[in-house]
Amino acid sequence: MTATIITVDGPSGVGKGTLCQALTKHFGFHLLDSGAIYRILGLAVSQNQIDFNDEAAITQLAKSIQIHFIANENGVTTLLNQQDVSNIIRTQQVADYASKIAVFPDVRAALLQKQRDFAVEPGLVADGRDMGTVVFPQAQIKFFLDATAEERAKRRLKQLQEKGINGNFAQILSEIQERDYRDRNRAVAPLVPADDAILLDSSSLSINEVFSLALHHIRQRLPHLG
Repeated sequence: MTATIITVDGPSGVGKGTLCQALTKHFGFHLLDSGAIYRILGLAVSQNQIDFNDEAAITQLAKSIQIHFIANENGVTTLLNQQDVSNIIRTQQVADYASKIAVFPDVRAALLQKQRDFAVEPGLVADGRDMGTVVFPQAQIKFFLDATAEERAKRRLKQLQEKGINGNFAQILSEIQERDYRDRNRAVAPLVPADDAILLDSSSLSINEVFSLALHHIRQRLPHLG
């Protein structure tokens, strides 16, 4: 595989998506938002009126659908067979679809291959939780972006307040800590840095500082990218 692959793993609320979008635009690479993959397939299952218990049909559908992620000024546009599904895949109903299909081993295998198929020229930036450990262990650059649970809770509370939603800091912090424990201690693909990952802590850094630091590491390891 000749395409350059940059993976960015880490828990939610650390700025992975923003960093990946910035790197994608800077290098002109393709983008993979792995967290959206199961939601996209779940939506496709619903649109094609396939039985959510039909593993074979869902697996076949997983192999045939076209998925694209396009970084732009408003974030990321997600396309399913050229249809913009950016907003609908974030609904609770589609999240429920995703959880139903995630239990099937053949579906998981098909989606793993679907993710690996994103690694084409000129290169790929992959955003997720096991990109550097499971999906792209051969990636040339692997980042693990982290931040304290307290800082991530502050960011989440601020996001809610900006939307006019009242949030409880203690409750948000508790939920983040519980999710971290589950993710880091699960038996399959736990949330851990790859052995050769570059660790970045965004707790006290702005997104511009995180981006500059990431660029510094990339230029050191892959000077031809500039």
